[in-house]
Amino acid sequence: MNKLCKQVSIESPSLHNKECVFNFIVPVPDPPPKGARILVVYAGACYHSQRQSSYSTSMSNVSNISAELAELAQQGPIETQQIPPLNPQQISPAHYGMRDGALYPGFEVAGVIESLGSDLDESCGFTVGQRVILYPFNDAPAGYSELMVVPEMKYIIPIPEDLPLAVAAMLPTGALLAMNAVLSAHKLLEKLFKERGPKGVCKILIVGTGGLALWAVRIAAQHFYQGDCHETIKITVASLRDEGLSVAKDFEHVNVVQWNEDLYEKQIVERTLDACEGPVDIVIDFCTTSRSLHRSMQCLTKGGNILIGEEVAEKLLPKFSRRAHEKDINIQAVPIGTIEQLHELVKLVTSGEIKPPPHSVFPSEEASEVVKKLAHSEIPGRAILKFHDIA
Repeated sequence: MNKLCKQVSIESPSLHNKECVFNFIVPVPDPPPKGARILVVYAGACYHSQRQSSYSTSMSNVSNISAELAELAQQGPIETQQIPPLNPQQISPAHYGMRDGALYPGFEVAGVIESLGSDLDESCGFTVGQRVILYPFNDAPAGYSELMVVPEMKYIIPIPEDLPLAVAAMLPTGALLAMNAVLSAHKLLEKLFKERGPKGVCKILIVGTGGLALWAVRIAAQHFYQGDCHETIKITVASLRDEGLSVAKDFEHVNVVQWNEDLYEKQIVERTLDACEGPVDIVIDFCTTSRSLHRSMQCLTKGGNILIGEEVAEKLLPKFSRRAHEKDINIQAVPIGTIEQLHELVKLVTSGEIKPPPHSVFPSEEASEVVKKLAHSEIPGRAILKFHDIA
């Protein structure tokens, strides 16, 4: 282990944390015997989620370790025993992403296999130089390193040559979470149609127009609108910005309602109910703040369901469980999807059945500026960081 590489770590912007992008020099470990080392080419602008509060390493301490490694590198090859201990989970404390889903906790990487573990041969089905994305695995690094290791090959998903790596980078977290939310909604709809009959009408409200919601609209339209299903399933998007108008143009049977924060809450709720033609059965809320969750509850029919990301559920469910019980509403936490779902998502996007939302690519060196622009809603759709050029 005598190589070093750069790592970009992102925290969620907040009033108390103006600096949220950190650059480090980190050691590059050898590939695990049954794993691989990946050259990161593109990565979605996600921040690392820190779930364990027992760690106490501060950003300044991590920066000191990074500086120490850089100084050692100038003196010659680094021996393993010289490397200060650095737990990747110590780098970024937990913060919650922006309400529109433009920046959210996750792990999105697309690149090529740089080297394979010593226990692997041609029978493993992977080769050096192969284009891949990574399923978010436990103990994933707290940031994006130029070179990173994957413990097992099951977390590595091959990418067809005709799927751009920049698009593929959006799939492992944002698109996968959106897909799992849509599939969770499908299970709920099956129960409703059994109660209402095949000619019954069910309504879905998708909140937000950031990366998560834009994926959810596309996946929901592809999943539900087969044949004349738009007659029995009504999808409405609550847009937080003007870009929601483009959603209406892209999807003929999707309604759009503007959640203008200059209006009173009562006006916003009335406007939403009018656009949805009454209370909805399911809300997929990717904002998710206390305010948006409270608003979503007012748009639901009795016995309705709200689907929110697992990350924010830990914070919000204790606050809203009693109110949800009183209103006979169920709030369900949706985890990241499965590896099998990610494989299916790759096929659907590659075939063109699901079109990716708008995205912009930026050099990884501009990560700090990118996050600032995201904080002010200046980047439409998804922001992708580029680390390397490959042929």
